[in-house]
Amino acid sequence: MFGISYWMIPVFSGMVWLAMLLAMLLTWAVADGSPIITPMDNGQTIAYISDIGAHELQPLFIAMGTVTMVTFNMVFIAERWLRHNGRLHGNTSIFQKVLSGLAIVFSVAGGIGLICLTCLNDVDHHTAHDICLAIFIGGYILSAIFICWEYQRLGIHYREHSVLRISFWVKLAFIFVELGLAIGFGVCNRKSWWNTAAILEWIIALIYTFYVWSFAIDFIPAIRTKHYQSKDTEAEMAMAMDVESRQRGYHGAADEQRAYGSAESSGHGRYNPEPVVPARNF
Repeated sequence: MFGISYWMIPVFSGMVWLAMLLAMLLTWAVADGSPIITPMDNGQTIAYISDIGAHELQPLFIAMGTVTMVTFNMVFIAERWLRHNGRLHGNTSIFQKVLSGLAIVFSVAGGIGLICLTCLNDVDHHTAHDICLAIFIGGYILSAIFICWEYQRLGIHYREHSVLRISFWVKLAFIFVELGLAIGFGVCNRKSWWNTAAILEWIIALIYTFYVWSFAIDFIPAIRTKHYQSKDTEAEMAMAMDVESRQRGYHGAADEQRAYGSAESSGHGRYNPEPVVPARNF
């Protein structure tokens, strides 16, 4: 796609996300000297990601967050396309395709949630920001559940392919770890343990980077099948060859191949096959 390998898309997406987090954290902690900024609460010394992104770094927060979400959603669409074309292990049931579709839907929902929360900062739009944060986290956890479920079903039919098994376990680990951290984050917020909640938020965001990168594993089979033609394409090519052979007077592509084969086996160097001319009724 566009002259690049598919595995580069999740790698690029994860790098943009990680670069955004590091830029925001280092700017606040090192360049600015860890200041107390609005809307940090009393006793809070560690800023949330959204606290930092609500001020002069909001343009960076919006731009890099949007690039991450757009490219990561491209990963889900590319994965669906490659399975459809036979470049990845194909779905063996409609249910698997439904799971893939749901994973895409919730991925898009999570992406929209993140883009909206970067635009609606938690200083001027606190409630809306928190709602978008919940949509972002919930959307991607649900998306991971459905894609993991799809891979589990695929693994039953393709037991010999370790890529599916590895990807399944990586994504399953992400679900449990991120879900546990998200619950801890919510509990700490309710109990006003602001610093602990902030640390958990940064950890959740950093682990999300590795989840994005894990999709590079899924595209490994597509590297080996770069010049692979799907079964539908092969059938269409065979039909086209058959039509061309009939236009040259043969009974089909197989008949033309037999004619060439018999000429080569007879010992004649070059052979100008005489096509079968249909009988005419005068």
